[in-house]
Amino acid sequence: MTELEVDIDAEGSMRFAALILVCGVLVGCGRPAGVLAPIEATVPNAARVDLLVATTRAPSKDPGILFSGERETRVALTDITVSIPPDDRRRVGQIQWPTSLPPNPETDFATLNVTPLTDGRQPQAWLKQHLPRNRRVLVFVHGFNNHFDDAVYQLAQIAHDSGADAAPILFTWPSRGNIFQYVYDRESTNASRDALEEMLRNVAKDPSVGEITVMAHSMGSWLVMEALRQMSIRDGRVAAKVRNVILASPDVDVDVFATQWRDIGQPRPRLTVFTSRNDAALRVSRRLAGDVDRLGQIDPMAEPYHSALEKSGIDVIDLSALSVAGSLNHSKFAENPEIVQLIGKRLIAGQTLSGSEATLGERVGGFAMGVGQTVGGVAGVALSAPIAVVDPNSRRAYDDQLKNLGDVVDETVGTATDQ
Repeated sequence: MTELEVDIDAEGSMRFAALILVCGVLVGCGRPAGVLAPIEATVPNAARVDLLVATTRAPSKDPGILFSGERETRVALTDITVSIPPDDRRRVGQIQWPTSLPPNPETDFATLNVTPLTDGRQPQAWLKQHLPRNRRVLVFVHGFNNHFDDAVYQLAQIAHDSGADAAPILFTWPSRGNIFQYVYDRESTNASRDALEEMLRNVAKDPSVGEITVMAHSMGSWLVMEALRQMSIRDGRVAAKVRNVILASPDVDVDVFATQWRDIGQPRPRLTVFTSRNDAALRVSRRLAGDVDRLGQIDPMAEPYHSALEKSGIDVIDLSALSVAGSLNHSKFAENPEIVQLIGKRLIAGQTLSGSEATLGERVGGFAMGVGQTVGGVAGVALSAPIAVVDPNSRRAYDDQLKNLGDVVDETVGTATDQ
């Protein structure tokens, strides 16, 4: 075997090992299929989360699965209610999957209601019934390797644990929920761009809706950016009601993101990005995508990104210093109790982390916030470990402090994202 062949073989083995690691962590072991079959009753003190679900997935013949990972051209709408165990029986940031069916609502997430919405007037009726007084909507788009039930229960968990005062809407695209189907999933996001764009436009047109926050995870961030880009090109701007966009661990090529952000044009929604340099899933994605930086993996304080972000108006929250036991550090935004509550109390509410009265640096004297300190001076949002919050108003204030942090970047920084 030649030296070149050895190198290729070693790289292939490394990729395979990484994929197996991802598979072992992200794919549920021993989880029963069919958890979406409704049970008749829940238990006292269990929470109920009502979701409006829009999907481009093909229907499943199994009523407990509802929708498969295959593609459908028509968007299906469903009203789904999820029961979440009482607070004293669960950990914030976790989905408690049943180990057998039917689920026990005392300890497990369970489905209480599944109602297809086939009448065109039903989505508007759902919104009117579930909108809070602030008339705010949260649209969530999941990432790679998600079955339909994964997406449903993830949004139910986020909506409940974040305490977000918003009507939750899930847009779920055709993922096969298979770690080895990365390319298929990526093409499914491409096939779903028009559907997400149209859904956002329809929600924005509803007179009962006041404000929309769009939150995406991982590969879903690509889909959101493409839908907003298309909307801006088609309509001349993103719908005015789409005020906030949150990208968590975005699996988006940084160069592609730069073109998407530029094409969205002005006026833009407020954009917040959660990054983590120790995100193992994005490390694999980077390998598969030609070794180009993924947006969710960048160091926002390192050049060339620091200068580019300073001009962009994008808020970046670097979660590299946080870790979640037994995970790939790819879903910190939902798994860490303080972070998911921060999202609900501040970001979905349309507030910046630095607040309106002073910059973050002025409030806490720097960007590193430890135990017992609060983000932007907001009472009750304590962090269990340091994070970095990088907003355009306060970046310059703590540049000098960054030189002493000793963060080691293990890969060469790629091309800067610019406007």
